[in-house]
Amino acid sequence: MTYQPYTLHGETRNSRWLITCDHATNTVPPDLGGTLGLPDEDMARHIAFDPGAAGVTRALADALNAPAILSNFSRLVIDPNRGEDDPTLLMRLYDGSVIPGNRDADEAEMQRRLNAYYRPYHTALEAMAARRDDTVIVAVHSYTRQLKSRPSRPWHIGVLHAYDARLSDPFIAALEAEPDLVVGRNQPYPGHLPGDAIDRHALHHGRLNTLIELRNDLIETEAAQTAWGQRLAPLLVTALEQTAD
Repeated sequence: MTYQPYTLHGETRNSRWLITCDHATNTVPPDLGGTLGLPDEDMARHIAFDPGAAGVTRALADALNAPAILSNFSRLVIDPNRGEDDPTLLMRLYDGSVIPGNRDADEAEMQRRLNAYYRPYHTALEAMAARRDDTVIVAVHSYTRQLKSRPSRPWHIGVLHAYDARLSDPFIAALEAEPDLVVGRNQPYPGHLPGDAIDRHALHHGRLNTLIELRNDLIETEAAQTAWGQRLAPLLVTALEQTAD
């Protein structure tokens, strides 16, 4: 089977919602030999992808009858949620792990990876977003409960946004009304990096958007991923109904 740097789910659905998953897999493409020289236990960690996020993305898309686009390369190969001039676009050290396959990656290799993986993903994402004038982008990510030598993070879910919080504000309010959730606004990190996927595909076009960060120990199983997707969908619908766009 020919390698493709992204996958589409529900591609023909004509919904204004578009669900994205920038860090869906820990795949290292065949032309890189299928490995970056890291042990399997590191490739299974959050440093290589967002565990559980792909399953939530598909479940959320199904619950909203919406299309989704998911990356098909590890963030360690090249990070599709970074701008092309971001110094963390290609990481050589991440949360205590050295990435051997990136140690000697020069500018030519960076450009090759941009052309082979990163740019095709963004081209496809933009094509999906441009199908309608009223597209709403929901980006799904996950985060680890605790980085090495850092305090434990208390939130079940974070909602990240930049200056356009039209959708995020009512969505956060809907989440905070849930009695069993600890919700973070722009947690566990700030919600905007210049050139990131939301900046590029939502903010620059005036599209409604929000970015969801789920703690990855809460979405370890397929059942949990489905449950979260189905739980979030009506809250997003409620938030959109309260949004003036």
